Amino acid sequence: MNSDSSHSNDGSAQHLDVAVIGGGQAGLAIGYYLREQGCRFVIFERASELAPAWRERWDSLTLFTPRRYSALPGLPFPGDPDGYPTRDEVIAYLERYAETFELPIEPNSQVEQLDQGDDGRFRLALGARTIIADQVVVATGPFQTPYVPKLSEKLSADLFQTHAVGYRKPGDVPNGTVLVAGGGNTGFQIAKELSASHEVVLSIGSQQKPLPQRVLRRDVFWWLTKTRLLNKTVESRLGRKLSTRDTLIGSSPRAMTERYGVQLKPRLVDAEGRRVRFEDGSDLEVDAVLWATGYRSDYSWIKLPILDEDGQLGHRRGVTDVLRLYFLGLPWQHTRGSALIGFIKDDAEFIAEKIAEYQQSKRPAQAGTPGEARATSEAGSSERS
Repeated sequence: MNSDSSHSNDGSAQHLDVAVIGGGQAGLAIGYYLREQGCRFVIFERASELAPAWRERWDSLTLFTPRRYSALPGLPFPGDPDGYPTRDEVIAYLERYAETFELPIEPNSQVEQLDQGDDGRFRLALGARTIIADQVVVATGPFQTPYVPKLSEKLSADLFQTHAVGYRKPGDVPNGTVLVAGGGNTGFQIAKELSASHEVVLSIGSQQKPLPQRVLRRDVFWWLTKTRLLNKTVESRLGRKLSTRDTLIGSSPRAMTERYGVQLKPRLVDAEGRRVRFEDGSDLEVDAVLWATGYRSDYSWIKLPILDEDGQLGHRRGVTDVLRLYFLGLPWQHTRGSALIGFIKDDAEFIAEKIAEYQQSKRPAQAGTPGEARATSEAGSSERS
């Protein structure tokens, strides 16, 4: 394991240069750059396997970014560069990525609390273990706590309902009328798949701008990259406007009704038993409800002043006001691509540079103690072997 064996004064805490929390695409991307720097770091993953957010998605999920735009730094995504990878291909790629770069990942390592000691170093509580780290990267991404509206509690207890995170394939959903609540990319894709075997109603809370998957024989991400629209930052005028709305890639309300026979309804506002009511006053009896209503962040385990006055995470491109604490993989962390697997490398490299700046600032002090400098050098050499 790529970590330092030194301990705190009580002999119970392992010490690291950097602790990375989360073993998904964000954690792996920052791990690549930390490995290049020769840092003593560990990626702590709560699940038994890396990339649990991908494993929790439905079986047929296919990315809307081609393989050429779906790679992490240092390793191309295998296969047809203009084709679209499936969920299982992404998982296999991430596993191969971790193996290729020998990234130090500790599975089954849920960080239950993160705080700071009087010396300014971070303390990570993992059950009976305590990890001490000079710097921390929270790379848990946007898919943390599935959000289901409270009105779901008004539905009959015997009515099948699940969040999108619990959906795997159409055969798991009872026959009859299925309500898919949520008009984002997830809702549209699941409704499209279910339409082949079920009567599907799609409830759209807010209209999103549809973009075709291909324009003039080129994938839309080719155009977004060439026109540098993906490089527009959240601080720019256009970026601020785009960050407040989602975009449908390769789906459209018109196609859903004309091609797939899906009935569109406005926002869901009430429910009772097996009957649901919509914003336009219409109602419908359903046999199943699938909540494609997204996720919410949960930072209650971080006992540090990271939230702003509006209760939102305060940061600038992942750099928080808490010195040496960073976030990675957030939607619109810096650009539209910040949370996309193929574009996260830019933010990862930026944060890695901030981490390196602090590491370099420590070196003069280490140089004054030859024994410590030699031990650090030997540890770095061992890590890279």
